[in-house]
Amino acid sequence: MCFMFRLFAFRLSAQRLASRMRSEMPLGKLGLLAVTVGFSGLVMVGPAAAEEEVSFRKDIAPIFVEQCLACHAAKKAEGGYRIDTFTELLKAGDSGELPVIQAASDEVTSDEAAADDTAWGELLRRIVSDDEYERMPAESEPLPGAQIELIRRWLRAGAKFDGEHPETLLPLVTPAVRYEAPPEHYPAPLAVTATLFSPDGSQVLAAGYHEVTVWNAADGTLVRRLQNVGQRTFAMEFDPSGTTLAVACGEPGRSGEVRLIDFASGEVRGVVGRTTDVVFDVAYSGDGKRLAIAAADALVRIIDLETMTTIKTLASHADWVTAVAWSDDGQRLVSASRDKSAKVFDFESGQLLISYQGHGAAVRGVAFLPGGSEVFSSSTGNSLHRWAIADGKKAAEIGLGGGGFQLARRESELLVPSANKRLLKINLADNTIAQEFTGSEDWVLAAALSPDGSKVVAGTHDGKLRVWNTSDGAISATWQASP
Repeated sequence: MCFMFRLFAFRLSAQRLASRMRSEMPLGKLGLLAVTVGFSGLVMVGPAAAEEEVSFRKDIAPIFVEQCLACHAAKKAEGGYRIDTFTELLKAGDSGELPVIQAASDEVTSDEAAADDTAWGELLRRIVSDDEYERMPAESEPLPGAQIELIRRWLRAGAKFDGEHPETLLPLVTPAVRYEAPPEHYPAPLAVTATLFSPDGSQVLAAGYHEVTVWNAADGTLVRRLQNVGQRTFAMEFDPSGTTLAVACGEPGRSGEVRLIDFASGEVRGVVGRTTDVVFDVAYSGDGKRLAIAAADALVRIIDLETMTTIKTLASHADWVTAVAWSDDGQRLVSASRDKSAKVFDFESGQLLISYQGHGAAVRGVAFLPGGSEVFSSSTGNSLHRWAIADGKKAAEIGLGGGGFQLARRESELLVPSANKRLLKINLADNTIAQEFTGSEDWVLAAALSPDGSKVVAGTHDGKLRVWNTSDGAISATWQASP
């Protein structure tokens, strides 16, 4: 099966799982869905108390994201009207009518005019219209009365913007949300797209549905469930101290972010790198002070963890950025992309040092070799390449027998999960396959080494986790990673 079809099937399976989860939820939880974006997404903030000022970012932006954005964004702007940023929200569409009349405007000069919804601009007039051909959202039910009242109150209070930047994309203006809890039991297996050992090696973490599940590495019993994360998790990494877990997650085509979780308490301590599509990978610098984020919006973001702000954005790729890694000294970054390239950047200057195009296929994994002068990269082209940063020349190529995914490197050990149901460990000295871990029944999507190197774990497309002993390659535990 070709890679893109399998990826589409993977996304479709997640959507079907969400649908099945909705259908099996008790009535109480179904009631909660009335104020969320589907099962997975943005929690709508309830109406503010009567005495409280209506907030654009907390009260209004979530309504527009859910109800209006699909038809009024940059790529699709019905009637020439966009609502994807606050700046665009204020601009007239093809009709030429101002969408928002702010209280300070001379257009509203009397109490009588202020009481008229049509006096506050085309936006509110369309929302409250009785004409189904004019009313917005088009071809849909009218907005709930509570949402209309919030918009009305916001307009009459001056239509103020209380975000940081008026040109920020609307989904990123809204506050980071608290996601609904996942179901107690999954109605179907879920592909394990990320896995990791705990800092002491006794537990295995796995990507779940709006959660990270934690299992006993010895026998596969469920230990904990770390909740309040995005719909799907694509990568995880502990900081150098082993106390904070960075979870790269999101909902395809809608949102993405990295959630920083205190591993001891399970509490989300921060949300960084928010995007309008999923985050595929995350990597701590060696000193733990910075976080590199690879996302489907074609950007690499560098986060300063002291200030929790984006300090650099690298925009050299033309498609999804699927993986990112630091050199051991923290001076360089390498990224992989669906645009068939891997790129190396100097961190301080942000300068692109080299772009490797040797795969001729989507690149899915990258890792620096010790010393930082060479890179390994894997692709959907069924091979692992080793190449030099100085000139971009390929030094070695290792056949994988199937498409390769995100690489897992710890010191001199390199793991390569692949679509031919194998997990491979590479000998970095002579570019050969040092060990092959077999027994998987589906694509191996993710892998990790235990801290002491005695075990490896792999997550597969059929939702299973397997742990092998590195001493003899024998499987020590296998289980379905679904609560």
